[in-house]
This record gives sequence, C-alpha cells and structure tokens, in this order.
Amino acid sequence: MTDSNEKQKMDSLETGLQKCYAIIKQSTVIEEGIPTRYHLTPTTDSHDQSEPYKKITFGERDTNKPHKTILMVGETGTGKTKLINTMINYNLDVQREDKVWFEITDDQSDHRSLVQSQTSRITVYGFYPQESKTDLTIIDTPGYGDTRGAEKDQEIAMNLLGLSKCDDCIQKIDAVCLVIKATDNRLSGRQTYIFDAVQSLFGSNVDENIVLLFTYCRGAIPKSVLTAVKEGKIKCAVNDKNQPVYFQFDNCQGETFLPEHQMVQEHSWNLSFTGITGFFKFLDNMKPKTVKMTQDVLQKRMRLVEKISNIKSHPQKIDLKQKELKQTQEALKKNKKDVEANKSFEYEVEVEYKVKVDIDLSKAKEALCCSVCKENCHYPGCWWVRDLSWCRKMRDYHCTVCTNKCHYSKHVKEAKIYETKTKKEKRTYEDIKKKYDDNIIKVRDGESLVKKLEEELQELEKEKIKLVMEAFHCVETLQMIALNTDSLNTLLHVDFLIEKLKEINEPEKVETLENIKKRAGEKKA
Repeated sequence: MTDSNEKQKMDSLETGLQKCYAIIKQSTVIEEGIPTRYHLTPTTDSHDQSEPYKKITFGERDTNKPHKTILMVGETGTGKTKLINTMINYNLDVQREDKVWFEITDDQSDHRSLVQSQTSRITVYGFYPQESKTDLTIIDTPGYGDTRGAEKDQEIAMNLLGLSKCDDCIQKIDAVCLVIKATDNRLSGRQTYIFDAVQSLFGSNVDENIVLLFTYCRGAIPKSVLTAVKEGKIKCAVNDKNQPVYFQFDNCQGETFLPEHQMVQEHSWNLSFTGITGFFKFLDNMKPKTVKMTQDVLQKRMRLVEKISNIKSHPQKIDLKQKELKQTQEALKKNKKDVEANKSFEYEVEVEYKVKVDIDLSKAKEALCCSVCKENCHYPGCWWVRDLSWCRKMRDYHCTVCTNKCHYSKHVKEAKIYETKTKKEKRTYEDIKKKYDDNIIKVRDGESLVKKLEEELQELEKEKIKLVMEAFHCVETLQMIALNTDSLNTLLHVDFLIEKLKEINEPEKVETLENIKKRAGEKKA
C-alpha cells in the first residue's frame, strides 16, 4: 500500500472517530472491549402510561434531512433489537475499525426481551442526531406469538392503531420489516399464525413495502427459509425475477470479540453491513405508504370482534325478555278479575340489574363504561387514552357500543366494570302501566301490556339482525382493503356468522362466506 493510500485511510479513520467521539460524549459504556459498546443517552424518554407506546428520542428532528419511518415486526427472539442497533450504527457511519458500537434500545439483548416481554406496548425510537445520514423513526412492536397468546397480539394491533392516531410523525411508513430467523427451515403452525397475524395488520397498499430481514445468517443463500416464506404466502416486495426481496444479517455485529477472533468479527461485520447497506438502498427507491388504509383495516377487524361479542351476548337479553313476558302473561291470567276492574295487584318477575365490580387486573387496568346505559363499552379498554373522545369506540363524540349511543361525557374510565345479575322483583299492575305510558300509547288493559312486551321482543330480534349484518359487512370490507384477505382472525368468526345468517334467512350472504372458507382452504392446501 502506498504512503498516499495509507494516509488517506488514516485521515478517513480519524474523521470517523471524531464523529464517534461526539456521540460517545452523549453515551454511557455498556461493556469495554473490541468493540466497546455504548448506550445512547436519550434526549427524551417518554414512559407516559396514558400513551399507547413509549418513545425514546435521541437528538432533535431536522425537517431538512431525509427521514425514514420503519416498522419492525416478528416473532419473539428473532433479533429485532440487534437489527435496530445495526440501523443506528449504519446511519452514524460507524466502521469496524472504529472499535465502537452504539445502542439505542432499552433492552440489552433479545434473550432478556424473550424472558421479560410482558407488555403489548410499542416502543418508538426517534433517532435524530446531527451526525446521522438520515433521521430515523423506528417502531418496534413486541414479539408476536409468545406465551401470552393471541389476546396480547390483538392488544399490539390496538396499540399500533392508537399510535397512528396519536403521533403525527407516524402517518406514513417507508418499510415494514418482517424479521425471520434464517435457521427456521420449515413452516411450523406457530410461524403460520405469526405470519398471518402480522399481515392481517396492514392495508393492501403496503405489500411492496414489506421487506424480509433474515437473522442468524452465515452467508449462504437461505433456501429453507425462503421456501417457508413461499409456503406461508407472505406478501412482500419482489425483485425483477419475482423473488422476495430480502437482506441477511449475522446478528453477531456489535458483540465484543477477543483479539484472536478478529476474522470471525470481520465476517460478521461484513455480512451484516452488506445487508444493511442494501436495505437502505432499497428504501431510497421506495415510496412511503400512508397508514390510512392500515388504520381502516385495524378498525374493521376490531369492530368485527365487537359485533361478534354483542351477537353472542344477545340471546341472554332475548331469553330474559321472554321470561318476563311469560311471567307477566301468567300474572295477568291469574289476576284477570283485577285487570278487568283496573285494580292494581302484585306479582313477581325475574329481572336483570347491573352492579359495578372490580376488574380482573390480569386482563386490564381500566375499562370504559357508560353511566347512562350501565354497559361496558370498552373492556379491556384504551389504557393510553386521556380524552375519552379519543377512544376507538367513539365516533363523532358518541359511543358506537352502548345501547343509546351516548355522548362520551356520559362515560367513565376506571378499574371497575358492570356485571349483570338477575333477581326476583315485585311489581304491581299500576307500576307496569306507568312504565309503558309514553303519553301517546296508553296501556289500559292486560292485552295491550302483553302486546307491548312482544313489541320489545321484536325490537331485540331486529337488533340481532342488525348486528349480524354489520358483522358481515365488516368481513366484506376487509376482503376489499386488507393485505391478508383470509386472515385467521377473520376465519375464526366465519362459521359463527354463517350460522347466524342462516337463522335470519340470508342465503346469498351465507354463500359469500362459504366461498371465503373454500378459498382459504384451497390456499392452505
């Protein structure tokens, strides 16, 4: 090597180290060695429990600098944490010869995340130092498919929706990074579920912005995991040969090595930084996608779950009303003479009543309840909501769930929910007449009273039909706007909906759902 080349290399290294020193001053040492690991000291570190996410920010956003928003999703233990830190070091132009490594993540390793991941809360990293090539906003979702189950995965989706509504910075996404272990050589049932759950989050406009990041690679083409991706019907960006776009990472980048293991460290570094360089070049050629369609998908999926829940609870209301009608008919028949004389009498009827009880803290910390309708409108609720009008159950400042669609101001958020109980209640004929006296229809005899109760039953039946139709339309809309039209989250409810549509005599809609089932079965086969 000539003296000129050597001097150029040393000058370049010195410039790089000067840049590193500026960042080191804003960091604390995690571990001494080669490289020395540093943790970036956040400018702001928001852990406000009223938000659907925690935000860790380093530096101040420069609106004149290029900015990328990246969403990280994947199974617990795939190595998302190290990939986030790799993105940070790449944008700081850290070289292996600098012998430093910077970390912004608040978990020290994916092993710790695997053991201690007990939250569905999203972490947003804002990386905005003056020294970086590009300002980054990285959204890190908790690991999918861990031991907490599908209920927690649903909370992740809910929090992602809340994030997109609360944070003005998260209105467009440049890339959705699906992180997968390259060592996975077959498609397990668990992976099928995870791939499905991740894809079910997004609108159909995001497919070309989904990119695969393979971790724990050794440099060879990951044929097995690519086969698994194809079997899993993963929708993602493709290259000019119609093959999935992917980038490989060793996941040892940033680890401290002994001097005698320099060759291993160099291989790890080169592989991972070839991957991260290719990834950011890919980003430069992609148009960011608005999250509006994804918001619509998340809202529709959640509304579908709500409608199904309401349909399932509806028979209890009808059953209770039928009991009340039967008991009232028997009392009127038994006291026929008093009815004819318009004389009051007493009888017993089984009625429901509501009491407030403490919530199950393993499910939620708070719930949103209507104080007028005495109903649980959102449980588990939007624990991050401060203004109740922001709750996802509200539309145009009114609740979409409670019977009377009450104004949000009539709702209360606390660690209690309403519980329905039944009791025997004494009533008088005079009381019942007053109950149904609306100054237009006068209840003058037993027959008109029974008729009024029958009308209430008919209204409950109409409400049931409305709920079933609304649930069907949720499925229909998801077929048009969702990236994953045959999501397991949707198929879970299809059989139940088919049964209810048959009950209300809707053969065409039954056929539509049967076709969805058939298509999903063919894809699986």
